[in-house]
Amino acid sequence: MDKLKMESKNSVQANIEKIKTLFPNAVTEVLRDGKVELAVDFDVLKQEMSVSLIDDREERYQFTWPDKRKSILLANTPIRATLRPCKEESVNFDTTENLYIEGDNLDVLKLLQETYLGKVKMIYIDPPYNTGNDFVYNDDFAMDSDEYAEVSGQYDEQGNRLFQNTESNGRFHTDWLNMLYPRIKVAKDILSEDGVICISIDDNEITNLRKICDEIFGQTNFVAMITVIVKTEGRRYGFFAKTHETMFVYAKNIELINLNEIEVENAKFDYYDDLGGFNLTDLRNQNARAFNSLNRPNLRYPFYVDVNNPDKYGFCKVSTKPKDNYVETWAITVNGNQSVWRWGKETAEREINNIVSRKGSDGIYRIYQKYRKLTQTAKTVWFEKDFISNKGTKELQELLGIGVFDFPKPLELIKRITDICSDKEDIVLDFFSGSATTAHAVMQLNAEDGGNRKFIMVQLPEKCDEQSEAYKAGYKTICEIGKERIRRAGKKVVEENGLTAQNLDIGFRVLKLDSSNMKDVFYNPQDYTQSLLDSLEDNIKPDRTPLDLLFQVMLELGKPLSAKIEELEITVPSTSNSTIQTPHSYKVFNVDDGDLIACFDNSVTEEVVKEIAKKQPLYAVFRDSSFDSDSTNANFDQIFATYSPATVRKVL
Repeated sequence: MDKLKMESKNSVQANIEKIKTLFPNAVTEVLRDGKVELAVDFDVLKQEMSVSLIDDREERYQFTWPDKRKSILLANTPIRATLRPCKEESVNFDTTENLYIEGDNLDVLKLLQETYLGKVKMIYIDPPYNTGNDFVYNDDFAMDSDEYAEVSGQYDEQGNRLFQNTESNGRFHTDWLNMLYPRIKVAKDILSEDGVICISIDDNEITNLRKICDEIFGQTNFVAMITVIVKTEGRRYGFFAKTHETMFVYAKNIELINLNEIEVENAKFDYYDDLGGFNLTDLRNQNARAFNSLNRPNLRYPFYVDVNNPDKYGFCKVSTKPKDNYVETWAITVNGNQSVWRWGKETAEREINNIVSRKGSDGIYRIYQKYRKLTQTAKTVWFEKDFISNKGTKELQELLGIGVFDFPKPLELIKRITDICSDKEDIVLDFFSGSATTAHAVMQLNAEDGGNRKFIMVQLPEKCDEQSEAYKAGYKTICEIGKERIRRAGKKVVEENGLTAQNLDIGFRVLKLDSSNMKDVFYNPQDYTQSLLDSLEDNIKPDRTPLDLLFQVMLELGKPLSAKIEELEITVPSTSNSTIQTPHSYKVFNVDDGDLIACFDNSVTEEVVKEIAKKQPLYAVFRDSSFDSDSTNANFDQIFATYSPATVRKVL
């Protein structure tokens, strides 16, 4: 059996492995913290890349700022933390596929990196705008408590690394860049290959945000810069009245994305047939260069029109082949010159049921396409009234009965971008979730189109000001506002959509970031001393529950945190070599219908191990100190070799 690492993915070591495949001679071994690890010999790597090597003194185009290297290192550094489930604050914990995670989003993203690697189709974030009043994350873990209290005054059980980044701060842009860069860098790994990230921003950091995204995703993966009109009358902003905000859209791989079109609002049709409404589009090529029929001979051919049988609109059937009593018609320009069609003959034959002809006032029969399109490509300027900034404030106030959050995004805005960038079975992530508008939008969109999108919301439990209306209403943190919004929004969506929303997933599992379930010496065995031995019979912290352990195991093994969890009991009789003297029941977790089976009870007997092995799970996990005897421990692998040799056995 193998021991689980119980820490987040080490992306540096993963990158070194990639370098090793290309330049094995540039990778060596070093001793770090008593362990042998792979490391890059950069002198050798420089030699291997000498043709394109840039000298340190050579000028070149680059985007940098103070502490950029530290920011990159921060993104790559693994952490020892876990996500602890909170059933009492969840909705439909056992059945929902949605997640609400409380904690520093950088740490949370690192924990999700392995489990959700390449699985999230769309990320939307609305990060702090760095106006001089917004709070930004401070990732200086070396800051002592007095210094931290001086710059922040806000902290929770985890230290709540927030401080107000005023314009008088000499590191005004630097601190914002150091906050956002590592988070977007880690988030990229979570995106699917055909996924996109959408980021709202104002003018203060718009250029820096674009440079960040160009560097992390590559300039070629820029999709769009959307201008959203949020205040039609404008807000005084220097010499101009500001009316807009911006949303950047970047792809992980622009060649693989397939964005959805949006509905044409209030679509109107002039004509109707058995298939519904339609309008007419002239099939003549309107390109002036095409008027010379010699340019595109494949577009020059006749249609044949049944002029004797027009319908109620005067439309006649057409054919690409001659028929009795059908009149031959060519593409003719307004001045009578011969032109060409927009479609080649093969396309026309394929679409013949959507082609009609009608006699013009000049007596010429012209050819038209029946145009039924109900959707259109989204434009880069959004000015709908539902996107106005105070709309989001009113929506949240109606839900919660009081104004508790400044400038939440309008529901329709997030619903629009989610509709464009995701399909019905996708996962949508928002790691600056605020009032949880994104979760609300996902549920509403699912109710409207029958989708089954899943959401993952991540929010730091930032404390509400004690003088705020939110605090007076009982909301102590931003997370409490977000969770309550999802609860009420889910009920409202079901009520408003009736039978079509009866099976809608309006639940969410609440998970909270915390230190690892493992005692610190689990990670640093060199710290063991003789005086500690008596207290280390168990390597699990005493305040952790079996469900806590299960979720850390799920993170380690890459199981979705929304996976189905079933609690079973295995009852076995006592045996002569067991410390259990009477028949005893053991709690067993069955995850994803047998993919993972875990038992964290004490005094686990050979019979329990045998019953679990008979279920032939993909993974079987136990506590290292949970076996009832040395005999059970010694026979563990043999039992699995007999009943389920393919099972991967792990202990923690």
